[in-house]
Amino acid sequence: MQILVTGVAGFIGYFTAWNLLDNGHTIYGIDNLNSYYDVQLKKERLLRLKKQSEFTFQLIDISNREAIQYLFQEHSFDTVIHLAAQAGVRYSLENPFAYGDSNLSGFLNILEGCRSQKINHLIYASSSSVYGMNKKIPFSVKDNVDYPISLYAATKKANELMAHSYSHLYQIPTTGLRFFTVYGPWGRPDMAYFKFVRAIEAGQPIDIYNHGQMQRDFTYIDDIVEGIIRLVNKPPQSKATEGTAAPYKIYNIGNNRPVTLLKFIETIEQTLGKTANKNFLPMQPGDVPLTYADIDELAKDIDFAPLTPLEIGIGRFVQWYRHYYSAVSVV
Repeated sequence: MQILVTGVAGFIGYFTAWNLLDNGHTIYGIDNLNSYYDVQLKKERLLRLKKQSEFTFQLIDISNREAIQYLFQEHSFDTVIHLAAQAGVRYSLENPFAYGDSNLSGFLNILEGCRSQKINHLIYASSSSVYGMNKKIPFSVKDNVDYPISLYAATKKANELMAHSYSHLYQIPTTGLRFFTVYGPWGRPDMAYFKFVRAIEAGQPIDIYNHGQMQRDFTYIDDIVEGIIRLVNKPPQSKATEGTAAPYKIYNIGNNRPVTLLKFIETIEQTLGKTANKNFLPMQPGDVPLTYADIDELAKDIDFAPLTPLEIGIGRFVQWYRHYYSAVSVV
């Protein structure tokens, strides 16, 4: 298939495109290469993808309506995997308009492109952050998610609502994926695990919010991508019995085994062979104490559940981190 991957220079976008290419698909990737985190890391991911003959890249910001319209006029796509977004909870407290531009206007531009071309399947990134302060565990896609506690979460919930309206009005099959704390090699430097490893390696203290009394459903990147790949050929069907006649579906993709932040740090320490100097701090605005994915729907529909143990995933990340940054320091 000819597949459009937005945010292709991003962490999940890069691995998704790489695996789709391995499976014989033709990938057209777009990204704006913004400076939210290290642009060089994004360029390094792109360089690896550009070595594949069936990969094409174009520098496009999804909030640019004219550019997205032209993209869909000039190219024919079977499937769209929309992973471009302004990420980060804390960043949204200081830069709210970045989220409106990318996550709302940008997503609308993608939806309009899918409508104009009658795309077979739109898969898009949502987030576990939509669950907010949900007390019921594990978090189910059937739970009420009307009370986000960050602007980032609010935009992701809005994306799900926008997708449903287009599925209903134009019969565009859409699948939303609520990702749960994704980690692994080539990951985002703004994520806690990346910051922890970097600081511990440098002998610097690490900040631990809520005094370490948080739990996260850490999910390894390979498991996330396997879920996406399996869903590409499984567009949702219209089923009035599920509460909506629209070809619309939401899934959680999480490890289904949350661990405490302190256990997570202990695993990093054991892998590095070093002890962290811990700086305990209170909960930060927009953070949640727990994430825990109910993945029954995912397992039922695609016969898959994330399985990578934390120790394995952290080990692979540390191995990559040490190799990548030793190479950078030599250059």
